[in-house]
Amino acid sequence: MTIFRKSKKPLVYAVVGPTASGKSEYAVTLAKKINGEILSVDSRQIYRGMDIGTGKVNLTKRQTYKNIPHYGIDIASPKRQYSVAQFQAYSNKVIADILRRGKTPILCGGTMHWMDAVVYNQQLPQVKPDAKLRRQLEKKSIAELFVMLRKLDPKRANSIDNKNPRRLIRALEIVMSTGKPVPHQQQTSPYDVRWIGLKPADETLHKKIAVRLKQRIKEGMIDEVKHLHQNGISWKRLESFGLEYKYCALFLQGKLNKEQLFDELLSAIKKYSKRQMTWWKRNPNIVWMTKSRRTGKIL
Repeated sequence: MTIFRKSKKPLVYAVVGPTASGKSEYAVTLAKKINGEILSVDSRQIYRGMDIGTGKVNLTKRQTYKNIPHYGIDIASPKRQYSVAQFQAYSNKVIADILRRGKTPILCGGTMHWMDAVVYNQQLPQVKPDAKLRRQLEKKSIAELFVMLRKLDPKRANSIDNKNPRRLIRALEIVMSTGKPVPHQQQTSPYDVRWIGLKPADETLHKKIAVRLKQRIKEGMIDEVKHLHQNGISWKRLESFGLEYKYCALFLQGKLNKEQLFDELLSAIKKYSKRQMTWWKRNPNIVWMTKSRRTGKIL
């Protein structure tokens, strides 16, 4: 397929949108048309053993995709912290290798901050984790963490996912360690980025989220979390991964019953999808695909 463009920068596609919007399937369709390879930009799919709860494209399914390579999957142990800076360095190498071989990189995922960090090659603060400070901050509620950040760094508080404790703690760690606000990131990219956004109607998306959640539970998501714990992942660590891992961990500890697990997790996923859309709507370069356009011209 021939792509006409004016930019001399390397061409990269970024497929974004809320959870359950069909990004993975679309990325595969796109890869087949443009000789592409896929980099998963997901802060949980990087971890080995976290498969069902993250909706990871497994090896069997990848083989049905005519061997289209997928990167960014199973590259870290869930026992250890893996930062956005580490992922950025990894991604830069992957993208360079894909381009070197004459293929087109397709970045696909819903972890908003990670996608921007890679696409814009953001200069991330070189602040090492402070275990003592993190233990202190982990004792506070999400609301308390957000109030602290809003006081110390209003600009970062305005742009952060304020329901994500890991993001809040990291932002506070940077501010409190350096005594300065988190550096403002320029929205310029070393790539010619074609942003594609998928956004089903709210009613359709919510139905897809519910169906997918029922399927993941049926496939053994709860057992997956139980297995992770049996292999040395603490309940606290599992809860820190959020959503599926948090609520399954709470259920396995007897803090929720089966009905509460489903209802509260479903509500949390819907709220997360809304936060994802709030983030992506700030990006004027995203071309949002309607149902009729998905099977049409590739941008």
